Amino acid sequence: MTIRMTTANLLDAPPVPVRAKLAAAWTSFMFLYVYVDILNFYKPGVVDGILNGLVWRFEVSAALLTVMLASVAIPAVMVMLSMTLPARVSRPVNLVAASLYIPYSVFNAAGATWEWTFFYGLSIGIEVLLLAFILRSAWTWPRIPAVPAGPATTDLRQGVRP
Repeated sequence: MTIRMTTANLLDAPPVPVRAKLAAAWTSFMFLYVYVDILNFYKPGVVDGILNGLVWRFEVSAALLTVMLASVAIPAVMVMLSMTLPARVSRPVNLVAASLYIPYSVFNAAGATWEWTFFYGLSIGIEVLLLAFILRSAWTWPRIPAVPAGPATTDLRQGVRP
């Protein structure tokens, strides 16, 4: 008589490369950032203000729209840069970009009324959490230990790329 014992299939969870984590976080940040702006159109008076040439209290101009485009383009470009830049460059670029976007994200609540506290609190809170994840991932980017040079370590250096 044979006793069949089954074990649960464990899901394979290989470590996710830092580059992929950063690109995923910037992608999430970008989607949230854009959707918050889109949902903002539903606030009473926002579309009327835009049709009258005003965004917040700023007059709609080429300069204003260029700044707005740049503010959305940076996270989009960070997705690509996180995956393609060398690690030595990607790490500081991610640290600087994420650090600059934290106060920029918090600025979105400027002038908000108490009625919109939960909307801005939730959106800014998630954005800041994503940016904190980016900062932590970039800051703790694993280092490859240096392999000493010499004929005895030639085999060790074969798999290491600068």
